[in-house]
Amino acid sequence: MISTAIWNALPGPALVRALILIVLLLALVFVLFEYVFPWVSEYLEIQETTVGEP
Repeated sequence: MISTAIWNALPGPALVRALILIVLLLALVFVLFEYVFPWVSEYLEIQETTVGEP
């Protein structure tokens, strides 16, 4: 399983592995919200929606 491979690739005991994994996940979320999602929103017109037209 991929999660087992990631867990085994991390160095140190379980506590250090868990802290490294948390930091990596937080960094991933930061990069997604700061760079990826704004870039994608330029190409999607999801903010141009209307509920109903008269």
